[in-house]
Amino acid sequence: MAEHIQVTRALFDEVMVPNYAPAPIIPVRGQGSRVWDQAGREYVDFAGGIAVNALGHCHPALVSALKEQADKLWHLSNVMTNEPAIRLAQKLVDSTFAEKVYFANSGAEANEAALKLARRWALDNFGAQKQQIISFGKSFHGRTFFTVTVGGQAAYSDGFGPKPGAIDHAEYNNLESLKALMSDNTCAVILEPVQGEGGIIPGEVAFLQGVRDLCNQFNALMIYDEVQSGVGRTGKLYAYMHSNVVPDILTTAKSLGGGFPVGAMLTTTAIASHLKVGTHGSTYGGNPLACAVAEAALDTINQPAVLNGVLEREQLFRRELAAINEKHNVFSTVRGQGMLLGAVLNDEFKGRSRDFFLAAADQGLFALVAGPDVVRFAPSLVIPEADIIEGMKRFEKAVAQVKQG
Repeated sequence: MAEHIQVTRALFDEVMVPNYAPAPIIPVRGQGSRVWDQAGREYVDFAGGIAVNALGHCHPALVSALKEQADKLWHLSNVMTNEPAIRLAQKLVDSTFAEKVYFANSGAEANEAALKLARRWALDNFGAQKQQIISFGKSFHGRTFFTVTVGGQAAYSDGFGPKPGAIDHAEYNNLESLKALMSDNTCAVILEPVQGEGGIIPGEVAFLQGVRDLCNQFNALMIYDEVQSGVGRTGKLYAYMHSNVVPDILTTAKSLGGGFPVGAMLTTTAIASHLKVGTHGSTYGGNPLACAVAEAALDTINQPAVLNGVLEREQLFRRELAAINEKHNVFSTVRGQGMLLGAVLNDEFKGRSRDFFLAAADQGLFALVAGPDVVRFAPSLVIPEADIIEGMKRFEKAVAQVKQG
């Protein structure tokens, strides 16, 4: 029998590396879009573990898939394949532009694979000089050293020594700034169709099409980072499906596992052929437990009723936020798509998103921030209407709390 340890928030500070500053509460149980802490206090969850818990907490389909697989096979490594991984790959191929899938454990690893593949594709086809990767300011692509350097927030990549080279940053939604950087030496352009960490900024369709056209012109790959926007979050299975713009490589994670760690890189057969045996790999990628859960999540989410329901919930969120703003006047706009929304603070409250986040927790609501000026909402895609209404009541109290100082 394992020794019983009394878990407190203070114990975190004693035993954990101090790179996080978690809230004082410790959640212990979740059901749907409600969560309970150690003291038994209940919260409405508008955060979804940062756009991860796409079906809320303890969804029966995911619990069932995990329990069933737990009695069969946990791990093999990629010396062998497994049935859940192949089934999940087939379903991703059937549902998207892609013809080939690579599994990882996180969004960062999926992006790492995408960037390495782009470099190898360019080397094989055009030579070593074609290595430039272009990303965008305020972008976020993960915390590995490669992905964090490609991400457009220097604060996350500074202070760790020499950075990977041949990486440049253009301005998001500004095609001219990209045009100025591109050349025949550009191997890939990576972007989020909706910038997440950068402030919930949707890519304008003309901009996304312009990026596609420039990539075609310069024989560069277009990589869509759909780690946050993917798997139903915007009301389509993937955000690229809202337009006619199709990427060459797409990365997905977060909602894909509904809370179980899993990531994937999707691409075409021709591009995938450049990751030959031994060029890239992952011990846990394609793990049977992760793939079984992800398959259940994909099956559940990729239904017209669920995807249409996301857009209906978006309208309810927008109506509720508009009513709160009419009363309290704290937001300049609400932007985003589906269940990935950002309430942008107006000039009077700029820089204070964390205050709203903390006040929300005080009032029994989990929310998020997306930079200092945006309160972010990324709840379950199937959050009940009653939970939205109740959560918004609590959020209004939080807004009033911040205003009163």
